[in-house]
This record gives sequence, structure tokens and C-alpha cells, in this order.
Amino acid sequence: MPTENAAVSSLRPMPDDWQRALAVVAHPDDLEYGAAAAIAEWTEAGRDVRYLLVTRGEAGIDGLAPPACAAVREAEQRAAAAHVGVRTVEFLTGHRDGVIEAGLPLRRDLAAAVRRHRPELLITLNHRDTWFGTQWNTPDHRAVGRAVLDAAGDAANRWIFPELADAEGLAPWSGVRWTAVAGSPRPTHAVEVGPGIPRAAASLAAHTTYIRALTTPDQDPHAYARAFVDRSLRTGATHHRGRPAILFEVFPQ
Repeated sequence: MPTENAAVSSLRPMPDDWQRALAVVAHPDDLEYGAAAAIAEWTEAGRDVRYLLVTRGEAGIDGLAPPACAAVREAEQRAAAAHVGVRTVEFLTGHRDGVIEAGLPLRRDLAAAVRRHRPELLITLNHRDTWFGTQWNTPDHRAVGRAVLDAAGDAANRWIFPELADAEGLAPWSGVRWTAVAGSPRPTHAVEVGPGIPRAAASLAAHTTYIRALTTPDQDPHAYARAFVDRSLRTGATHHRGRPAILFEVFPQ
């Protein structure tokens, strides 16, 4: 872990004058591999954070057929969310893991979710082409991340998807103030974390079946999760005063 002599961070603290957030990602585990430690801190402080998953992660485990995989991964996601104080977990229908299509149906579904949950803060995962300029990002992450960035404007404009109000009773919502992107190669803000670290590790470890599919048979999911979280926080610390932190690229709305 970097020491007190680390370079002073140019990253800003995350805005904290909000009460409700909606985290929207493509797959179960996306938040646990990104923002969970920050989410644990926020819920502990009394903020309302909700999860929306675009898919059920049904294509995520090679040895498990999609219907069975979806059931397992949905259950593991709900357990993971509970570890960090998230009680509301929703899954969209009509979008398939691995082949999420960018376009109007996805934008409409996310606009409806924003109108339904009425958040001040939107959270998503890296929408850019690469992870830190080296590893190619997946099509699902790119499509969902970009659609989340569009969702605040879509939800606020009554003439975009007017059927949401006319047929579904979802009035426009212009209350989103920021969209925060976890895992972005261009972070602008940092959330210092401490008490939320063990809860974030437990949250990732809850994806037991998925972790075992990724690792060797003798790998303990809890040890794997803690090592991953610690490694991520060390990366955050190198950019933020040597202190454990989750980094976000924040777009004001």
C-alpha cells in the first residue's frame, strides 16, 4: 500500500449531498468487481442504493446451461447485494447476456428504470473501449455504460419515449445530478473506503459458483475475493493520497 509520501491526489471527493442512487450494469458481479466497497460505505451512512441488472449473466459459465446459470447467478447477485446493504435488486428482461444490443429498446428500458426509481446518482461500469488502455472491454459493458450515460436525459425528456408516461404512468424525472462510472481509465473522483472493505469482499465472494468457474478447484472464493478487493484498493490508493479508494469518472448532468 502506498505511504503518506505518495503524490497528492488530483482526484476530487465524490459528491455526498444525495440520498438515492441507482446502479445499472450488464451482469451479476459487475458491481462487486468495481464499486461495492463504495456502495457499502454509502448504505452504512443511510443512503438508498438500488441495483438494476440488464441480464441475469446466463452466458457467464461455460459448463452451465443458460437457464440454470441464470437462476444461480441471480441468486448469488441478490446475496452479494445484501452484504453491502442493498435491498432492491431488479433484473431486466429481453436483453441477452453477451449480445446486449445498443439501441432504442435498451435506452427505453433504462429511462423507465430511472423514472421508476428516481435517483439523484446513477452508477455504472466502464463504458470505454478498453480497461486502462490495455485490455479490450466487452460489448455488453460498452453498450450498457453508454446507455446509462444517456438515461438521465432520456428519463427527463417527456417527448422521448412518451409512452412511458402515457401507458405506464412513469412521469419524467429530471433529478439525476451525476453519473459515476466505476473502473473508468479516466477517473475524476475518489471515494475513500475503510469499514466497507470486508463487506465488499464478502459481496464478491457471494458469487461462489462464478468464482469457482473462473479459478482452480482448490481456490477459496473468500480468499480470492479479498485478494481482488485489496488489489483494487491498492490501485485506487496510488491515485489518491495513498489511501484505499474506489475511483469513478463522474459526469455532471
